[in-house]
Amino acid sequence: MLYLIGLWESVRDFIAAGGDVLYVVAIALFLMWILMVERYWFLTSSFPAIQKRIVADWEARTDTKSWYAHKIRDTWISQASDKLSERMILIKTLVAICPLIGLLGTVTGMIGVFEVMAVQGTGNPRLMAAGISMATIPTMAGMVAALSGVFFSSRLEARVKLSKEKLIDSLPHH
Repeated sequence: MLYLIGLWESVRDFIAAGGDVLYVVAIALFLMWILMVERYWFLTSSFPAIQKRIVADWEARTDTKSWYAHKIRDTWISQASDKLSERMILIKTLVAICPLIGLLGTVTGMIGVFEVMAVQGTGNPRLMAAGISMATIPTMAGMVAALSGVFFSSRLEARVKLSKEKLIDSLPHH
């Protein structure tokens, strides 16, 4: 229990040093990870059943060679691809936004530094250091959030592509 209290105090101190922009980075990071976990769950648990149903429906057809049958096949593949790709653009957008949110924190932190300099002058380095800290911490947090998202979203995208290819390969094109 003491460990959790110490962890919470560390997080609170980090947010205090980095400013309120860190809340926005945390929200974007949380949403990004929720979406990535959902997509991974879909790929591993739901999509195999969808793929089996499509393959079974294709194999149950008596006509698999006509133009009409190929259009049905293409439609099923397209619908499955759409389900696979759902939310991937939103995930990529959140990955791209994280460093920009951090940059917003940098700008607001530097504004704080300039306000201190305007009021106190340059004679108080301690006050200026607090503003510079507030300027750099959100940038670092945004970059760390984006890096975690880049790595895992690219792995997720590779799995989506592989699943699409497996589906196409499992539906013979006579």
